[in-house]
Amino acid sequence: MSTKHEFLRREFLHLSGLTSIGAFLLGHKLTPVSYAASAPLPSDTSADAALQTLKEGNQRFVAMKPIHPNLTAERRTDVAKGQNPFAIIFECVDSRVPPELVFDRGLGDLFVIRTAGQALDKAALGSIEFGVEEYNIPLVMVLGHEKCGAVEATIEVLEKKAQAHGQIRTLVELIKPAVEKVKNKPGDLLDNAIRANIALGVDKLKTTPILTEHLEKGKIKIVGAYYDLETGVVDITVS
Repeated sequence: MSTKHEFLRREFLHLSGLTSIGAFLLGHKLTPVSYAASAPLPSDTSADAALQTLKEGNQRFVAMKPIHPNLTAERRTDVAKGQNPFAIIFECVDSRVPPELVFDRGLGDLFVIRTAGQALDKAALGSIEFGVEEYNIPLVMVLGHEKCGAVEATIEVLEKKAQAHGQIRTLVELIKPAVEKVKNKPGDLLDNAIRANIALGVDKLKTTPILTEHLEKGKIKIVGAYYDLETGVVDITVS
């Protein structure tokens, strides 16, 4: 085949590809992502208002009707001057549970602390206390999720009477009480342990001096919640 013919063949294939792409785009309506300059925020600074805002955002996420609030350039400039988050989310590091997406929130809305299995170590506790003390955040949510790998690994280590590698053993020790609490209860051990881990996390937060003081003054609320990976629904399990 001559060089000229080879060039024409390549050009034909190239143009055919562009035509196919154009036909695809014309035949499929692409929904552009719209970003709300702002979204419904708590009308007051109460924990109940903050919790309701999270519930409404999760409902939008589940219905696949997010409004993508507070993701504009203007919002980015605004929060660069300072932050005023309305809720603390203490949750697992699992990549399938991104809080800003799960609750349909944007920049500066959530104060997020994450550890595997939401294991409550000193650094995580200090971060939560910092959020409450420094920014007067009224709501703390301990968010666990379905099929948590950290809890599952803890169960495996305990059942095999093995020892986890490196600092993973720290996670195991922190999650172990939840597994021990439900090991003889009916039902699925993993799911029971996940829910117990959420409840124990809430209980522990409620007994720390700084948070106890804020609770007694009615300044904060601490709740536990469970995320379903398949449905996207967040259920409040401890309030």
